[in-house]
Amino acid sequence: MRLSGITTYPVKGCRGLVHDAADVRPWGLDEDRRWMLVDAEGIGVTQREATSLVRVYASPATDGLLLRADGHPDLVVPEPTDGTPVSVRTFRRRVLRVDALPAGPAVDAWFGAVLDRPVRLVRLARPTRHIPRGDRKYDPGDQVSFADAYPVLLTSTASLAALGDWLVADGAQPVPMTRFRPNLVLDGAPAWAEDDWAGRGLRIGAVRFRAAGPSARCLVITTDQETGVRGREPLRTLARHRNIDRKLLFGLNLVPLESGRVRLGDPVELSD
Repeated sequence: MRLSGITTYPVKGCRGLVHDAADVRPWGLDEDRRWMLVDAEGIGVTQREATSLVRVYASPATDGLLLRADGHPDLVVPEPTDGTPVSVRTFRRRVLRVDALPAGPAVDAWFGAVLDRPVRLVRLARPTRHIPRGDRKYDPGDQVSFADAYPVLLTSTASLAALGDWLVADGAQPVPMTRFRPNLVLDGAPAWAEDDWAGRGLRIGAVRFRAAGPSARCLVITTDQETGVRGREPLRTLARHRNIDRKLLFGLNLVPLESGRVRLGDPVELSD
């Protein structure tokens, strides 16, 4: 098994950045989802609410962030280092509030013009848990970025191919891996093999991870990541074939056990 894809999402919900290599931190890949848009109540605004986020390219710049969107001027956002933190949460329900630093009115106005709705951009200065621990026996850590639940998401090319076969059989078109917004993509494993890896260790190159269990998917995967157009697939087909305990599963959540660096082509090995 080999690592065939690496992607980060500097601003939660915006377009991903493809990499040949990435540093791994306890809370996820370096600079992955450290920024998030929030509404007036401090609740995260993602593609669930604003599919036009696919228009925004966000990339780390020197001491900050570079934002680009067609029809709008490029904007460099300095990383906020002081000021009064604001209390935010990733979802409206069942999540903990955490402190984040606001990027400022100029950035908020830029995003407001792109999305045609009032929003604020904030940065999570200190990665920390924002999802209650619950029964997460394979996720002992207390550090995570603004990711929905776990620090890292791994997907498999074979599982995507199997899903594509189901879609074609139903008269639909296959979807690209970008629909699932993974951090890491695995090549060389049988389709759905990752279902049985919960609790096991994975070594990717020289970096150790713990598999925390399958990823439950939402309507974001029905959003075309190029156009922002939302349809019914592949969520409908997952509901037909991958509805396990009333969760529609695709991908595997990972928790880093150490810091390090992963590279395309790295071997992926399972352990107990």
